[in-house]
Amino acid sequence: MSLGLPIPKIGLGTFGSDKYSGEQVAEAVLGAAEVGYRHFDCAAVYGNEPLIGKSLETIIRGGIPRSELWITGKLWNDKHAEDDVIPAFEKSLSDLRLDYLDLYLIHWPFPNFHAPGVDVSSRDPHARPYIHEDYMKTWRQLEELVRRGLVKHIGTSNMTIPKLDLLLRDAKIRPSVNEMELHPHFQQPELFEYVVRNGIQPVGYSPLGSPSRPERDRTPEDTSDMEDPVILTIAENHGLTPAAVSIKWAIQRGQIPIPFTVKRHQYEPLFQALSAPPLSGSEMQQISQIDRRCRLIKGQVFLWQGAESWEALWDLDGTISS
Repeated sequence: MSLGLPIPKIGLGTFGSDKYSGEQVAEAVLGAAEVGYRHFDCAAVYGNEPLIGKSLETIIRGGIPRSELWITGKLWNDKHAEDDVIPAFEKSLSDLRLDYLDLYLIHWPFPNFHAPGVDVSSRDPHARPYIHEDYMKTWRQLEELVRRGLVKHIGTSNMTIPKLDLLLRDAKIRPSVNEMELHPHFQQPELFEYVVRNGIQPVGYSPLGSPSRPERDRTPEDTSDMEDPVILTIAENHGLTPAAVSIKWAIQRGQIPIPFTVKRHQYEPLFQALSAPPLSGSEMQQISQIDRRCRLIKGQVFLWQGAESWEALWDLDGTISS
């Protein structure tokens, strides 16, 4: 339990990227539940919620109470309009074969749709920058879902401090979670400390440096967490894999990692790392010093006409780009 939320310390992501089928992801959900996972991070845009729903139904019928599961869903960019939010949620709820979700996030703060499979240079002519008044109209519909008892918690994803400042000012129901890219080479200390200070639980995607991310998201300057000498040395000293070290670092730091893999020989050791002896304070400090500020999921396809680079999405100068 973290920051008052009954959220498991590790979850399994379900983004199959362009490498794995929905059937493979659904089978991984079943296998992960067998080894102890109770937290599954889903999203409509992943295109596999109906298959995952069958797995969740099997898990619950198999004797794991619904109350022990933590299921997250996400609103996709083309459903930000006020009249689209609740129907989009209801479709995910139906596809997942559940009566409620534990957490529902606005996947990206931009209502910018892109067709599947486009390259990073693609631009939707209707894309636009962040408009807070519009975002709040979407957020009000998430608040309504809470009031209806359809979701227990609502939250944000891929947000920045300037955007969260506005949301925290105006929200009637504050976000419980901010999902964000977090791994040893991209630790986001300012944003991490901000969300914790404001009582928001950080959930970290790509906690292993996203080795399965789509080819379109790869750039020459990207670095590999799993090949970092510090991670390798700590892993050898503990008899763990580099991936397990990254998971232990994340949990001890106070974030909820949601690694993705469909391979049991990978997701089972990550879960077992929970019970391994903790990293020492010195080791945690060593990892804190290898932050390369290497953002892997840059979001280029969400850019609007006139935006010069992906950095406009992330408000790096402390102001919201327009």
